[in-house]
Amino acid sequence: METLRFGVIGLGNMGMVHLRNCLSLEHAKVEAVSDVSKKALNIARNMGVKKAFSDYRQLVNDPSVEAVIIALPTHLHASCAEEAAEAGKDVFLEKPLAKNVAEGKRIISAARRTGTKLMIGYPFRFSSSFRTLKRMIQRGELGEIQIGYATHIGPGPFLHRAKGDAPLRVPSWWFKKELTGGGALMDVGIHMINLVRWYFGEISDVTSYTGYRYNLDFEDYAICIIKFWSGQIAIVNAGWFSQKYEIRVDLHGTFGHASATQNPPSTIRTATQLLIGRPFDFYRHYLKELAYFVQCVRYDRTPLNTGEDALKDLEAISLAYNNKIALP
Repeated sequence: METLRFGVIGLGNMGMVHLRNCLSLEHAKVEAVSDVSKKALNIARNMGVKKAFSDYRQLVNDPSVEAVIIALPTHLHASCAEEAAEAGKDVFLEKPLAKNVAEGKRIISAARRTGTKLMIGYPFRFSSSFRTLKRMIQRGELGEIQIGYATHIGPGPFLHRAKGDAPLRVPSWWFKKELTGGGALMDVGIHMINLVRWYFGEISDVTSYTGYRYNLDFEDYAICIIKFWSGQIAIVNAGWFSQKYEIRVDLHGTFGHASATQNPPSTIRTATQLLIGRPFDFYRHYLKELAYFVQCVRYDRTPLNTGEDALKDLEAISLAYNNKIALP
């Protein structure tokens, strides 16, 4: 297979990121896109995509499409990923795997049954700074890791364009627990849970402290204390309460400590890159993960971020929600 022909399903923020990245990859071609927004479809057409569908099932059943990128709202992951697998398409699915463990198992079962590849989008595993920490652990440079801190703080759905402005409008499904499966922990905390599992292995227990600053039906910030069978402890801090991003991991071991951060997007630089059609710096690791997925399909390799692995993140969050203490 020289070129992998993609269909991109869902053209919201992340869908557009994946679309631009896919258009820039050497061994990938965007054959089709799908979204309910006519505006989004027209943008994709202007970027050179020939086929644009308002119903993702038309894309899934298009024989010219070999693999799909699914960037739909979380509650649509299970049905879309199942249908794509049944149609013989390899699937790159944005995190989280699903809104709950049961739906995640359905997706995994469909991929196994059809023999299609399934990779979940966890871009921080492709960030050079977080990969450096992984290598340091493997080489024993920090000694025995005793504790890790992983933080992902930002505005979430309350992002302001500038100080004093009202928050940007977001789709209503963001605020419905039955559609998202959870709040800040499911949205951004899951990234950090995935990272610390990558570093430390299997989780034995999770306790969480959840906050409700905005009086929503789910948490807008959370602190999780995670215990691992290997003996380490990780503290995951996730929240939507700050207009400034902090994405950071700190590891403390018997030989020393090390930290890694992911720098937030620069508004001016991002706008410039958008105008000239280049991938955004902040999303460079998203490009790397998609390139990796293409290689996995082309050379018939099992991806690093499998559905089975992503299911463990949902199981950890389920534990966190079951063992939670609400903060005032």
